[in-house]
Amino acid sequence: MLINYLRLLLLPFSLVYGLAIILRKKLYDWGIMRSVKFDLPVICVGNLAVGGSGKTPVTEYLVRLLGGNYKVAILSRGYGRKTKGFVLADSVASAENIGDEPLQYYNKFKDVTVAVCEDRVAGIEKLKDNHDLSTQSR
Repeated sequence: MLINYLRLLLLPFSLVYGLAIILRKKLYDWGIMRSVKFDLPVICVGNLAVGGSGKTPVTEYLVRLLGGNYKVAILSRGYGRKTKGFVLADSVASAENIGDEPLQYYNKFKDVTVAVCEDRVAGIEKLKDNHDLSTQSR
C-alpha cells in the first residue's frame, strides 16, 4: 500500500529523468554534444548505478577472457583517489593515489596496464598507442 503512494510521489521525477535522457540523446544526434571514436576497441563497463552493480567482476572477467590474446589496458576514473589527472599504476601505487578498485586490478593482473583519469577521452588517448584493447570502468 505504501509503495503505491511512493510510486505516485516519485512519478514526476521519473518523467523529468526520462525527458532529460531523450534531450541528451537528441543533443548527440544534432552534433551539439560530441562523440569520440578511437582506432582501438573500447569496452565500457558501467551504468548509472553507483555501487554494487557488478562492474568490477565484469571488468575482471573481460581481462581474463581477452588478456591472453590482446594487450589490454584498464582505465578508471579512480573514485576516492586524492590525485588529479592521468596516473599510471606502478609498484608504489596506493588507493590514495589511484583508488581502491584500480589498485585491486593492478595487484591482480600483472600483464595489464592500469591507469586512472577523470577525463576518459584524455586517458584513452594516452593508452591507445601501446594497447590493442581498453576496458573502461565507470
